Amino acid sequence: MNTCSCIGISTMKPCCRVLISCRNSSVFGSPIPNCNHSHLVANNLSKSQFKVDKFCRFHTFNNRILGYKRVNDSNRKAFNVSDLNWVQSRVFTSCSVDKSKCFSLVANVASDIRNHSTAGEKPQVNEKGFESIYIQGGLNVKPLVIERIEIIPDVGEVSKEEVNNDRSVNVDDLKGLNGTNVSIHEREVSVVEKEAWKLLRDAVVNYCGIPVGTVAANDPGEKQPLNYDQVFVRDFVPSALAFLLNGEGEIVRNFLLHTLQLQSWEKTVDCYSPGQGLMPASFKVRQMPLDGSDGAVEDVLDPDFGESAIGRVAPVDSGLWWIILLRAYGKLTGDYGLQERVDVQTGIRLILNLCLTDGFDMFPSLLVTDGSCMIDRRMGIHGHPLEIQALFYSALRCSREMLIVNDVTKNLVAAINNRLSALSFHIREYYWVDMKKLNEIYRYKTEEYSTDAVNKFNIYPDQIPSWLVDWIPEEGGYLIGNLEPGHMDFRFFTLGNLWSIVSSLGTHEQNEGILNLIEAKWDDLVAHMPLKICYPALEYEEWRIITGSDPKNTPWSYHNGGSWPTLLWQFTLACIKMKRPELARKAVALAEKRLSVDQWPEYYDTRGGRFVGKQSRLFQTWTIAGFLTSKILLENPEKASKLFWDEDYELLEICVCALSKSGRKKCSRGVAKSQIHI
Repeated sequence: MNTCSCIGISTMKPCCRVLISCRNSSVFGSPIPNCNHSHLVANNLSKSQFKVDKFCRFHTFNNRILGYKRVNDSNRKAFNVSDLNWVQSRVFTSCSVDKSKCFSLVANVASDIRNHSTAGEKPQVNEKGFESIYIQGGLNVKPLVIERIEIIPDVGEVSKEEVNNDRSVNVDDLKGLNGTNVSIHEREVSVVEKEAWKLLRDAVVNYCGIPVGTVAANDPGEKQPLNYDQVFVRDFVPSALAFLLNGEGEIVRNFLLHTLQLQSWEKTVDCYSPGQGLMPASFKVRQMPLDGSDGAVEDVLDPDFGESAIGRVAPVDSGLWWIILLRAYGKLTGDYGLQERVDVQTGIRLILNLCLTDGFDMFPSLLVTDGSCMIDRRMGIHGHPLEIQALFYSALRCSREMLIVNDVTKNLVAAINNRLSALSFHIREYYWVDMKKLNEIYRYKTEEYSTDAVNKFNIYPDQIPSWLVDWIPEEGGYLIGNLEPGHMDFRFFTLGNLWSIVSSLGTHEQNEGILNLIEAKWDDLVAHMPLKICYPALEYEEWRIITGSDPKNTPWSYHNGGSWPTLLWQFTLACIKMKRPELARKAVALAEKRLSVDQWPEYYDTRGGRFVGKQSRLFQTWTIAGFLTSKILLENPEKASKLFWDEDYELLEICVCALSKSGRKKCSRGVAKSQIHI
């Protein structure tokens, strides 16, 4: 019997950026046999859904072993190192190969402290099953993720063409990626939906024969795809939800684990590296020629952490979306074992370490640069943009649900609770504007130097834009786009407001007010195509100064007031939560009339969203997926309840300011409580 080893590692920061591949070599410096029966991630809850890729081979690289330590603690504390910026735990696997069967094993570690855990008893980890190995020369190992022993019958050599044929999709039956009928729909599916499902499946990207994501756009007429042929973390979220809601979790699990693997890589721009927990903005599957072979190629993952992006901006929202999607995967599949894995728990903590790092800021909101989220070009959102705060709040709530509490994480969980409390109060109190609040700002006194100041951020009343005075309705309001000392950005940013509803960052009354405003200003925010990414657009001198005369962000185009159909699924989720599904149905019906005819564009231009965007990519995947997700959510509103959060009243009882101890006036925590609708 031949034995091939494949080891997932605890890694230090590698000294250079490398590509992850599927090619065979040995960590001990000697060649190992090919394993022609590869693994795919197994579903913890179903032993009948284990698939095998027939042509991907296990892979390690030649590296010098520096040392190892054996883990003796069965409760996983040994994997939780004190300095998460230095090392990250990984999972270990081994593969034994003979002529007829392939064994893959990883110890399955589950939590006994979560109410919805699938484990009946506290699991015990075989202390011989895990070792921490430190390797010099970079993270060149593709960790395997099989979670139980499987015996695979010998199927012989199979070509890629045969595998692809096995995965062909029957659109009429809405079959899954593995060729099985998994659709949850019992109603008749429209022609537009059938087309959308076919396009979504055509956008799937395979890595070593397994699906790992969807490309940003799959426009056959585009000769210069730029980075639209990559898998973006934020773009994949609606695709992931569409697959999950349709009963297909495999691609989402693969995506979560492969992006987690990329998290550990060194990210360097001009000799400077950001924190280790940064998730990539995107990755691309490339085919590279094998050394010493004639025409043979291998798949490699090539991530972009912002060092190739326009403006070289780090993707702050990628890690937040990853955590949100991880929770959604568990909620919709019941596979909570994934989020309880050692490497996944470590990945969550690395992201939180970046977000919760102490700095000079006086606010609980997250400080970011311009272009660090969906609006990834200069649009004057640097500082504390609402979109980032809403995603940050959601990721914190997700993490509090998923983190296993032990001696290592208890301080982190306490920090999460404190930040959630402070952030919710800050946004609800200072970002909200309605007619009453606007009149209050209009009468502000300035230059107040006192702990009792009303105008705490020294906002000058003349900042109130003239358009807002007549635009804001009597009933309703919204959360402003940004708040900094001496500055309020009064623009309406749709994603941030919608996600504030979904995550309960706003109070119940505020959430209702946001939907009331959207309904009242339907012609401005929806018009001919849902939904405006922001309102109003920057024009004339303001556009020139704030965007730097950006030719792509001209008024009412792209991020500067363009209409983005992908926002439809978030609008639908918010409407279902607030028991206003009729608004979502109206918007979906509007989009359904045009999207297929217009070839599923990325965005629309003009004040009313009449024209397809002048630089809009066609067959944009998250446009397609956003439409499908909205349709499924409206047909299955009980699924939506797994994706949003209700008010957490415990957060309102937490006050971290401790002002009373210093003899100062107590904070106005009661203001937030008074706005809660019970």
